[in-house]
Amino acid sequence: MNTNELFKLDGWALVLGASSGFGEAASLAFARAGMNVIGVHLDRRATMPNVERIATQIREAGREALFFNVNAADEDKRRATLDEIKTKLDAKGEKIRVLMHSLAFGTLKPYWTGAVDGDVINKANMDMTLDVMAHSLLYWTQYILRRELFMKQGRIFAMTSAGSTNVWQGYGAVSAAKSALESHCRQLAVELGPQGITANAICAGVTDTPALRKIPGNADMAAVALRRNPRKRLTTPEDVAKSMLALATPATDWITGNTIYVDGGEAISG
Repeated sequence: MNTNELFKLDGWALVLGASSGFGEAASLAFARAGMNVIGVHLDRRATMPNVERIATQIREAGREALFFNVNAADEDKRRATLDEIKTKLDAKGEKIRVLMHSLAFGTLKPYWTGAVDGDVINKANMDMTLDVMAHSLLYWTQYILRRELFMKQGRIFAMTSAGSTNVWQGYGAVSAAKSALESHCRQLAVELGPQGITANAICAGVTDTPALRKIPGNADMAAVALRRNPRKRLTTPEDVAKSMLALATPATDWITGNTIYVDGGEAISG
């Protein structure tokens, strides 16, 4: 394989959580690098103009944009969405190169300490958070594999966070989900290795996204990150998108099963 082929990007990127934050930045980066984009998102009428803007920018880059406003954790919606995707891609003889999991919807309640009026996390809260933010990665991957939609050198990326190993107030269920998400990536890396498909968790530094703003104490988290980061700024969604572009190329087919920090050195700085 020559150098040009090692860094060539084509095919489709399927982005779960495509309408904001990391998913939005990655969708636009993939399109500008030569890939068509399938975006899965869950938005109400008020935020749909932003989705339409993203799709328009993808098309302005000369790529196709296929967006689905559905609950990515709903099994029936997942099946119907991928059936429609398969029909479209089979007709064109094309495949999915990248599956990116960037779903950020979970319960931010304490296990016990700090609960207001006894409102602690319960089984339904925990099950929903783990299902959306972790297990859905596995189910989407299985459904794609059953439909033979992955390219030979497919890439799976899942957005994790430092919260998978650190304790933050109200973050317990999400922390559990991030830990499970990283575990799913390791297992998928081993089982899908013979097919040439890699799976890596991407751990961004503290990034100003809609998801961050929902975490209690997020302003303090950002202030600490600014002090610790060697570059004295927060990570941006574009920083992460650029890193995934590099990891999506055929040149990185031996990098798999990892949790990769994309944070400018934030995690290792005291």
